[in-house]
Amino acid sequence: MENKMREIFIEKVTLNIGVGEPGERLEKIKALLEQISGSKVVKTETKRRIPEWGLRPGLEIGVKTTLRKEEAESVLKRMFTAVENTISESNFDNNGNLSFGIKEYIHIPGAKYDYTIGIVGMAVSVTLSRKGFNTTKKRNKSKVGRSHLIKKEEAVAFIKNKYNVKVI
Repeated sequence: MENKMREIFIEKVTLNIGVGEPGERLEKIKALLEQISGSKVVKTETKRRIPEWGLRPGLEIGVKTTLRKEEAESVLKRMFTAVENTISESNFDNNGNLSFGIKEYIHIPGAKYDYTIGIVGMAVSVTLSRKGFNTTKKRNKSKVGRSHLIKKEEAVAFIKNKYNVKVI
């Protein structure tokens, strides 16, 4: 019998689209991400000033949303379909998290092409967790033991088995 505390699960899935400029196109991409994710979307702002790119602090240049539980799992399955159920092993970090990009949103099942937006890509970040990881977020914080942390190999095996994804 396997230890219940060692089971890996998806804590959250974050979808992010960077536009690079405020305005009407940002509003259209916000509506697009709401349609794809089915949840509330927030705008992201710049933190630094980069004069060469015309950026200043507080300028809205992108949108993102965070999904949890069943919403996260259903959207993640669609995202894996968009990349043809194939991701690279280099997309995993040493803490077991996963990030990958989708070059064109029209590859996502259920997304319709909007000629006013054009072709735009998005970044998908998946945070994996185990029971007991929330001790780092409580009032009396404590560390998670080294043997309880998720290793890259464990994360790869979890994604392969649960979502039938080919990791190359």
